[in-house]
Amino acid sequence: MKLLLTSAGIKNESIKRALQELLDKPIEECVALCIPTAIYALNGGTQHAWNFFNGDFSTPMCELGWKSVGVLELSALPSIDESVWRPAFEQADVLLVNGGDPLFLHHWMKQSGVAALLPSWEGVYVGLSAGSMVMTPRIGEEFVGWRASDEQSDETLGFVDFSIFPHLDHDMLPGNTSRHAADWAEALQAPAYAIDDETAIRMKDGKVDVISEGNWKKFF
Repeated sequence: MKLLLTSAGIKNESIKRALQELLDKPIEECVALCIPTAIYALNGGTQHAWNFFNGDFSTPMCELGWKSVGVLELSALPSIDESVWRPAFEQADVLLVNGGDPLFLHHWMKQSGVAALLPSWEGVYVGLSAGSMVMTPRIGEEFVGWRASDEQSDETLGFVDFSIFPHLDHDMLPGNTSRHAADWAEALQAPAYAIDDETAIRMKDGKVDVISEGNWKKFF
């Protein structure tokens, strides 16, 4: 599995080039599966899901010109025999994982069985906001919203060894300033990145690099 962890999708040419380098063929020859699940835990999630599919939410993912795009809804998978959906998962060149609530996404990644399949899957995982955060060890209490139970922690999948603070200094998110990011990182006391919407983190063969036309900061 190769990772491209973004704050807001494929926002600029640098991030798009990084995606193309991770893929082993042109975008127009790649089969994509999009995962909208995380957005349903937020107010207006049904409309936001349509925007994600349709390319109307300023977070380019599904509209990049893929050979085909399918939908993998994680919350439906536990009620479906794995033989029905797993071939599509295995054949996908890329997963496009929407933002929303990271703990809701974490819950359904585990419940659906997709989390267990990801380490051996050979495609490219592209995360958007919560879709990126779910791959980290922890999200920090600042980003905890939905919980499966009162005892649930802020821990997520831990496929990378750093945490992510997305949408750094976004005009519409007054709680996502550089000062808030520094406080978040101080509370975590672990490797972490704060990234704005023009930035992505790429991971291939264990090597991590930052792709940016904007602002970002590494902590610890």
